[in-house]
Amino acid sequence: MAKYPHTDDVKRRHTMSRVKSSNTSIEVLLRKALWHSGIRYRVNYSKLPGTPDIAITKYRIAIFCDGEFWHGKDWKATREKIQSNRDYWLPKIDRNIMRDNEVNRTLSYLGWTVVRFWGVDIQKNLNSCVEDIKEEIFKSQIKER
Repeated sequence: MAKYPHTDDVKRRHTMSRVKSSNTSIEVLLRKALWHSGIRYRVNYSKLPGTPDIAITKYRIAIFCDGEFWHGKDWKATREKIQSNRDYWLPKIDRNIMRDNEVNRTLSYLGWTVVRFWGVDIQKNLNSCVEDIKEEIFKSQIKER
């Protein structure tokens, strides 16, 4: 048994308290790329359900930058790999996935286009993500006519 068993809990609590929910590196990366492309937006737009990370209000596009672990990327395979504290993490991530789906439905019902990117896609394929958003803007412009 460890000499100070609570130390792991203290370290974990400290580490988890440092996990950011806004202005994450992937959000900032995508925002800078959009800004340089001339696309203007609102950040953490709290007037919408789910508080999108980026909202292009002119075209009613809500953009979410999702972390792979927190939002359950490849969840069926990933859930088997989680070894520690499964009783906590599995239901938590299941709830996150359900909440994301509900937010998508609600925003769609309100007439917003929802775009979700995984963090790894933003980091590795930033230009592709920006092009996807430009395509949604183009589609929105056609609808207006």
